[in-house]
Amino acid sequence: MARRRRGLPVNGVLLLDKPAGLSSNHALQQARRLFQAQKAGHTGTLDPMATGLLPVCFGEATKFSAHLLASDKVYRTRVELGVVTDTGDAEGEVVERLAIPSLTAANVEAVLARFHGEIEQVPPMYSALKHQGRKLYELAREGKSVERAARRVTVYDARLVSFEGSAFELEVSVSKGTYVRTLAEDIGRELGSGAHISALRRLATGPFGADGMLTLESLQALPDQSSREATLLPVDVLAAHLPRLEVDAEAARRLTHGQAAAVDAGDIAVGETARLYCDEAFLGLGAVTTPQEVAPKRLLSTAAD
Repeated sequence: MARRRRGLPVNGVLLLDKPAGLSSNHALQQARRLFQAQKAGHTGTLDPMATGLLPVCFGEATKFSAHLLASDKVYRTRVELGVVTDTGDAEGEVVERLAIPSLTAANVEAVLARFHGEIEQVPPMYSALKHQGRKLYELAREGKSVERAARRVTVYDARLVSFEGSAFELEVSVSKGTYVRTLAEDIGRELGSGAHISALRRLATGPFGADGMLTLESLQALPDQSSREATLLPVDVLAAHLPRLEVDAEAARRLTHGQAAAVDAGDIAVGETARLYCDEAFLGLGAVTTPQEVAPKRLLSTAAD
């Protein structure tokens, strides 16, 4: 007999404002308990020190969370000059202290311009990337360091928000896989000093911004389960960047039973993935195999009900 999953079949996306001091997983588990949800996952880790936007996917939304993992991000961070830590942030051990040269805001902006566009970035040891099956941060905690290949990432924008001589705030828009801690360290080195970050807040990920973010405290204050579920975005927001395709009831029946269906794909090219709907209900994703046929790709479990 199949083991019954505990909790409620909650489906949707929560825009959680993660507090400082909690790991992304701990914040996820607290949100999951508040919603009494059977299944939940987050879409991109934030360091415990970091705050801000952590989209949490409940139930069927977890099937489409990969679309957010690959999304661009926007952060605001505070960079402290003159001190290098082993983690690249204020929670690490100080490993070096350096003199801070006399700088102006114009000096910082000139250096920031060098980091616009595609850059090479070596991932930090304190990261969740793996080496021979082990996470790098586990090795780092053992005092070990391994060679890490540089990766190409993109800095779409790096804007100076404020400048105080020995510290400054930045707002950066970056591609997936960019480490803001490492970016700050590299900028500090170019300014002739060491650097680490003392604050980091994620303001946007993919199509989602700070509007609509909810704290754990505000969710806790809601009176009941229905009030909490009313804060969730629908599952299909995770695939909103894909073209929409309406199918009829017969095509929906075939698709939800794992079969290709005759559907006029219109101007959606062969090979593209589309959002599938029947009578305005989201079914999931399908692949256009010919101009007149769509095959199921990733569907909601509830679509076959």
